[in-house]
Amino acid sequence: MEQAVAWEEGLITYVGPAAGLVGIDPEWFEGCTIAPGFVDCHTHLPFAGWRADEFEARLSGVSYRDLHGEGGIYRSARMLNEASDDEVLAFCRSLVHEMAEHGTTALELKTGYGLSVEAELRQARLARRLSEEAPQTCSVTLLACHAVPEGMQRADWVRIVCDELIPAAAREHLVDAVDVYVEDIAFSIDDLAEVARCASDVGLPLRCHADQLGPSGAAEAAVALAARSADHLNHVSATGIAALGGAPTTVAVLLPTSTLFLGSSPPDVRAVLDAGAAVAIATDFNPGTSPVVSMPEAIATACSLYGLRPLEALAAATVNASAALGLAPERGTLSPGRPADLVVLDGDAFRLVPYRPGHNPVVRTFVDGERVGGR
Repeated sequence: MEQAVAWEEGLITYVGPAAGLVGIDPEWFEGCTIAPGFVDCHTHLPFAGWRADEFEARLSGVSYRDLHGEGGIYRSARMLNEASDDEVLAFCRSLVHEMAEHGTTALELKTGYGLSVEAELRQARLARRLSEEAPQTCSVTLLACHAVPEGMQRADWVRIVCDELIPAAAREHLVDAVDVYVEDIAFSIDDLAEVARCASDVGLPLRCHADQLGPSGAAEAAVALAARSADHLNHVSATGIAALGGAPTTVAVLLPTSTLFLGSSPPDVRAVLDAGAAVAIATDFNPGTSPVVSMPEAIATACSLYGLRPLEALAAATVNASAALGLAPERGTLSPGRPADLVVLDGDAFRLVPYRPGHNPVVRTFVDGERVGGR
């Protein structure tokens, strides 16, 4: 049966059989699938420049931990600092448009490559400017604790983040959430709790990079702190899985292309799903560990690497990812009264998206009813 979606002034007015449309001359797409637009709920835009040589080094046996310092986050911080505002925005504009071509209708932008109060605020301002220019809906996250600035003790940076950075970002209305990278090379669960308290004081929700490189207890800590998401989860424990399964608000955000790119151990995603957790997937788009803009590629990787079934992946890339950004229930579904964010995909079933990795299935991308991508 032929299906249709109609909208007026950017809001969906009808979803159902095409025969139910009255007084409308629709655009027809033979053999295609209509789905909600993809929501990329974890990216590290804006940044400036690539790190392909680090990828080559890892292929030669250098670990991500080994690169942390002269390379990695600190290198991206230096590149961002050396680029002008105009250069950063020029670099990023084409990337968000490429994301639209691959069906992304909403996305996250993060700081975390500033590593000082002023540089983090600068990156947040650039993210806001990029969000105003991007064709998609954008949410900005202050990744306040990404790495300890060079020459500083971790505890001192956490104090500065809480006393200066978070309040300043809130005063300027620059960000929509606050994030912490919990890892033995980064920040602790105690740091997460302290940042959570300060973020709550200014009305900002919490997010958490959790259990990426090793088990840390970050997932269960994120749930206990009512974080909006716990992201990565490659080494999440059974306790963490149980906590996510019982979490009313914390989304388990999986980053499959990062797992593939780093050659990391995949999490037990079936256990996470069976526990009852809300699972999202995202690209983790960044220049070091996942230079991937394509949500169809992330979906294909999630199905092959994590064992997600196609419709589980669809929910993870749309409605659940929207919840991780605080955009639900407005974004991420095809429902009357909601914004007309949708993709037209080639093929007569969504299962063809993960079945054909490397192929861009997007025929059209619409945001608020306006075409922003497609062929």
